[in-house]
Amino acid sequence: MSQFELVAILLFLTATFSWVNFRLAILPHTIGLLVMGLGASLVVIGAEAAMPGLFDYEGLAALLRQVDFQQTVLEGMLAFLLFAGALHVDMVSLRSRAVTIGTMASLGVLVSTTIIGCAVWAAADLLGVTISLPWALVFGALISPTDPVAVLATLKEVKVPADLQSVMKGETLFNDGVGVVLFAVLVHAALGDGIDASQVGRMFLIEAMGGAFLGAVTGYIAYRAMRAIDDYSIEVLISLALVVGTYAIASRLEMSGPLAVVVAGLLVGSRGPRDAMSDQTQRYLFGFWTLIDEMLNSVLFLLIGLEVLVLRFEPAFGWLMAFAVPLVLVARLAAVSGPVLLLGMFRKFDRGTIPVLTWGGLRGGISVALALSLPEVEEKSTLLAATYAVVLFTLIVQGLSLRAVIKRVVR
Repeated sequence: MSQFELVAILLFLTATFSWVNFRLAILPHTIGLLVMGLGASLVVIGAEAAMPGLFDYEGLAALLRQVDFQQTVLEGMLAFLLFAGALHVDMVSLRSRAVTIGTMASLGVLVSTTIIGCAVWAAADLLGVTISLPWALVFGALISPTDPVAVLATLKEVKVPADLQSVMKGETLFNDGVGVVLFAVLVHAALGDGIDASQVGRMFLIEAMGGAFLGAVTGYIAYRAMRAIDDYSIEVLISLALVVGTYAIASRLEMSGPLAVVVAGLLVGSRGPRDAMSDQTQRYLFGFWTLIDEMLNSVLFLLIGLEVLVLRFEPAFGWLMAFAVPLVLVARLAAVSGPVLLLGMFRKFDRGTIPVLTWGGLRGGISVALALSLPEVEEKSTLLAATYAVVLFTLIVQGLSLRAVIKRVVR
């Protein structure tokens, strides 16, 4: 089957499931697609177990394997989704909470990674699996950062106080870049590659700081180009070229592509409307990126649900999958509580900040993509199973109940 036909099938399924979910008003849009995709996958798996050959399971799984989930997410959708999310963030509000966001996006990820890694390593033998400490820490790194795609999609469905929303948006946009760099460092260490503190510092400097600097440069160039003309079609094209070009340059220079497009999006989204875009350009440009955001989110959440067809897990992983869910919540609580309590001595936070940030720390496609990118080591299937369990729990259970949590603890 050609790639064009495969894309056609995915778009058909996405449009069909979206229509059904909208007509029946079952669930919020993206979570509804995830649940429908997951449900369809489980039906096929159950039918295959009960009546082999009924649905041609192997054929369907082979079809889905043609979609390289890791490449599709990390090297395809992510750049567009992050830019679209950053474009709508209030830069002034973000700057006023820079210390809080920076602390959570850096120290919070490190604390969470350490707690999860050490706990998984200590409990692995009791749970009937073997995971070395280095690979347990790798799991901590890939599951600790909140997923910007999932969090931003959920915030569209849930009303959060402005101050708290700014912290949630800022943290999830930036902790992803930190998490990916930390993940790369720990994978090198787990594989036994020689890596010392100076190399770690250099990787963080080049990838994180270099990515942010690159995004600022390309974003400013795009902003100046938009300011020099008044033609909405060309300005939309410039924004599209900005995303693709920035991400490609960052990958070539081994810098953080996610951080680069986030910074570029923040710059264009904050300065552009002030003095570089006419009202007509703003309507078209922001409308275009809102549409891109909605469509790619829909396809991504459907793919997460359908991945069950490919990622069939061993029953022996069940205890670890069950253990990983509360463990990640506890680690998230620790990662959030420390910065909030410490910074709370100098500034005021909204009531309920800690429980909302803890329960709103959703994981999504990025964690699954990172788990799939692991080298073919003995621990890979185990870590992938735990990752998928956490992702499904956070998106379905936490995503659907976040509104109730906010109403209970904030108001």
